[in-house]
Amino acid sequence: MNIWLGQRHAPKFPQGAAVTIGNFDGVHLGHKHILQKLKREADQRGLPVVVVVFEPQPKEFFARKAGKKLPYRISPLRTKLRLLRETGCVDAVWVLCFNQAFSDMSAQAFIDQLLRQTLNTRYLLIGDDFRFGAGREGCFELLAQQPDMQTERTPSVIVEDIRTSSTAVRQALSDGKLEYAKRLLGHDYVLSGKVKHGQKLGRTINAPTANVQLPPYHYALSGVFVVEADGTFGTRRGVASFGFNPTVSNNRSQKLEVHLFDFNGDLYGQRIFVRFLHKLRDEKKFESIEALKTQILQDMEDAKVWEA
Repeated sequence: MNIWLGQRHAPKFPQGAAVTIGNFDGVHLGHKHILQKLKREADQRGLPVVVVVFEPQPKEFFARKAGKKLPYRISPLRTKLRLLRETGCVDAVWVLCFNQAFSDMSAQAFIDQLLRQTLNTRYLLIGDDFRFGAGREGCFELLAQQPDMQTERTPSVIVEDIRTSSTAVRQALSDGKLEYAKRLLGHDYVLSGKVKHGQKLGRTINAPTANVQLPPYHYALSGVFVVEADGTFGTRRGVASFGFNPTVSNNRSQKLEVHLFDFNGDLYGQRIFVRFLHKLRDEKKFESIEALKTQILQDMEDAKVWEA
C-alpha cells in the first residue's frame, strides 16, 4: 500500500482511480463495507483503489480554531494506516493536510482540483453522510452531476440496531464497553506507539511497564485493561493503564503504560501495538503510592485470570 502525505506529494493516476474519501477513524465495519465494495468495483474497471483521508480530522481543526476541547479520536494516523492496509482492499492512501486554505476550498474546486485533475477519478464511492467543501456545501447530488466520473454511495451498516459509525465506536469506548466496540469495529480496539522512558514506578514492585508514546489527541478510552501487545517479542498478554495517572501526575495528557507478563526485555525505542481486550476498572486517585502499588499487583492478578 502506497502512502502520500500532504498536498505537495499528490499521487498521479493517468489510467484513472477508484476513490473514496473520509476520516476513516477506527476503520470500523461501515468503513470496511465501503472498502470491500470499492475494491470490487475497482477490479471490474482495472483501477487502483485510493483512499483519501484528512489530518487533522476536520472536527479537530475547527475545535482548535475555536479554542474548544478536542473531540475524541479513535485511531492516530499510523494506526489508521495499518488498519487500512490490513483490509487488503487499498492500493494507496493520500493524507491531505486539513488547514484553513483547504477548509476554504469550494466544493466544485475540490471536485475539479483533487478528484478530477489530481486523482483522475473514474469511480467514487462515499458514505451516506459525506459532505465536503467550504461550509459543507458539497453533497452526493453534486458529485452525481459530474459527467466524467461515476459516483455511488453506500447505506449504513447496522449492528444490533445501531448505525455503525465512528460516533458509536467512540461512545462504546468512552463507556468502557470493549466487547461492543469490537463488534462495531470488526476488530479489537488497538493503539500503537514507541516505548519511551517513564517514571519507572512499576520497577519498584517488580512490574515494569512500557510507557507508550501516543500522538496528543483526545482519546475516549480510560481505565485499566487486559491487553495483548505485538512487537519484536511476538504477541504477549498484559495489563495496561490508560489515562492521566492522577496519583503520581498532574499532567493532563493521557498516558498508556503496559506491563507484559513473563517478559523482561528492553523495549525502549521499539514500536508496539496494543489491543484492548477487557476493562478491569476505572482510573482513580489513590491516597498513597503504597495503595497504588497494591492495586497494581491486584490488577495484574485480575488480568491473568481473565478469559475471553
